[in-house]
Amino acid sequence: MARGRVDRPGVCGVTAAVAVIDGKWKTLLLWLLETAPHRPGELRRKIPEISEKVLTQTLREMESDGLVHREVYDVVPPKTVYSLTGFGLELSRALAPLSDWGHRRLDRLAAERAVS
Repeated sequence: MARGRVDRPGVCGVTAAVAVIDGKWKTLLLWLLETAPHRPGELRRKIPEISEKVLTQTLREMESDGLVHREVYDVVPPKTVYSLTGFGLELSRALAPLSDWGHRRLDRLAAERAVS
């Protein structure tokens, strides 16, 4: 989804929300960061399929959208920790009913396959 088209007045609220979570990894990162702040290496270990480049790019987009806070500690070696902002936590909680619906859908599909 083109991000530039959803930051103007008059756009559907759902469209504006989906534009912020659009992408393969953002909802998973929201879920992980809701549980606790994480360092980038921890996130990579929990999502081995994501490349370092894509993780960095995705976290930067989420930071730009006000969902994620990036804390850099002045130590050697450098230490960076990502956490959800209040806005990001609000979005994560708003997505919980959608997640519940998705699990019910998966259960329904599994039951249908078992009958077939």
